[in-house]
Amino acid sequence: MNIRAQVSMMFHLDKCIGCHTCSVACKNIWTDRQGTEYMWWNNVETKPGTGYPTKWEDQDKYKGGWKKDEEKEKIELRSTNKVKGIANLFHQPHLPTIDDYYEPWTYKYSDLFDAPAGDDQPTAKPISLITGDDIDIKAGPNWDDDLGGSPIYASNDPNLGAISEKDRETLFEIDRLVFFYLPRICNHCANPSCVASCPSGAIYKRGEDGIVLVNQNVCRGWRFCVTACPYKKVYYNWKSGKSEKCILCYPRLETGQPPACFHSCVGRIRYLGMLLYDADRIEEIASCDESELVEKQRELILDPFDPKVIAQAEKDGIHASVIESAQKSPVYKFVKEWKLALPLHPEFRTLPMLFYVPPLLPVLGRVENGTYESNSDTFFTSLEQARVPVEYLAKMFSAGNQEIIKDTYRKLISVRLSKRLEEVGDLDEVKVEEAIATAGLTKETCDAIFRLTSLPTLEDRFVIPPSHREYAISMLEDTQQHKGEVGVGFSEKPERGL
Repeated sequence: MNIRAQVSMMFHLDKCIGCHTCSVACKNIWTDRQGTEYMWWNNVETKPGTGYPTKWEDQDKYKGGWKKDEEKEKIELRSTNKVKGIANLFHQPHLPTIDDYYEPWTYKYSDLFDAPAGDDQPTAKPISLITGDDIDIKAGPNWDDDLGGSPIYASNDPNLGAISEKDRETLFEIDRLVFFYLPRICNHCANPSCVASCPSGAIYKRGEDGIVLVNQNVCRGWRFCVTACPYKKVYYNWKSGKSEKCILCYPRLETGQPPACFHSCVGRIRYLGMLLYDADRIEEIASCDESELVEKQRELILDPFDPKVIAQAEKDGIHASVIESAQKSPVYKFVKEWKLALPLHPEFRTLPMLFYVPPLLPVLGRVENGTYESNSDTFFTSLEQARVPVEYLAKMFSAGNQEIIKDTYRKLISVRLSKRLEEVGDLDEVKVEEAIATAGLTKETCDAIFRLTSLPTLEDRFVIPPSHREYAISMLEDTQQHKGEVGVGFSEKPERGL
């Protein structure tokens, strides 16, 4: 057992209001310079929808992540290997183009300010931020925002391939029409394909907290990482010729502050905490059958209260304060203890360390005597008649395993029923208790889930351990001694992954 510490994240999609405050906060701090105009390290997508870059989930097009070789019972990169790497060294056939993102633009405001007096209203022409030429705007980073029922965007969502044609038609009926928001940042995966694909060794995973970074001094702009990342969260800076990505605001973390997108989140959907995992099992778990990926990833996460885990973690150089933070981690509760939060597209086999609580969308109801009534004859109506099919959510969050989504929904519904009985009192207490027991919860657990979902303090949502730079400095000195200078600001010797 080789225990590592990981700063992990959790987003509660029921609370996201799609305000994009997180995106703007990140943009203002990290990607407001030349060469990064099109980059959105944090973006918020409308689902169903095609996302940013367009159809990033379609790995038949982009070849991101890992695939399992059934004969060898091992995983390998979709995008490259030793032979492909040499052949594609100067040509990446599966790279997203600027059209898959969007050509960033501004407006020629001088046309307004300097226009001579006249009878016509002057207008500011859109111009490209890259070329400076006039452009015809055709797309943007959130171009399909709120277009959950559009035939152009929503109906082209790659996840809709998992549902039947009948369910697809029903999903877009006007009385069922619904959408939800999906905020995305780098997942800082436990098995990052971007790290494994880099021929320069410029991308690495910090040993002290698991954050995946790009060493700008080593990066040579080969862009294998852009192709290999299935979430398309590595970007190429056309000005510097280097790759860039979300750094989880590690300078803020090291001073005890949450990342900018977390701190600015209006809906308070974001949670941050430490997880402990067994690095020796990464290859085994990433190579399992698709239907088992979620449960196996849960197995990868270790119990921070287990004396054996604590003893091994200390032996592996993990500070006691990090172990204590893992014990208080809200992410651990949602992912491991309550089993409510799920990884996004686990079938990519990168073992993402960003988890999502799927949205418990409004149920279908009816209007009787001028009053809207939800279908409450059975307690699991919202599961059985959900506006977004379970198959669709399973394609996104459980590699097609519908039972995992159903189990998660039963728990979320049980919490809702428990609080409604407590606050409103219009439900049958016996039936509510049966529903809670069927979901595998207790009244006390329902209360704990409710409090951490609806009433958390800043300290409850963000459990950040003290930064132990003495460990990082020791690692840096060891790296410099054996491999030469690593680069200013990066404290860990590279871990290349599988």
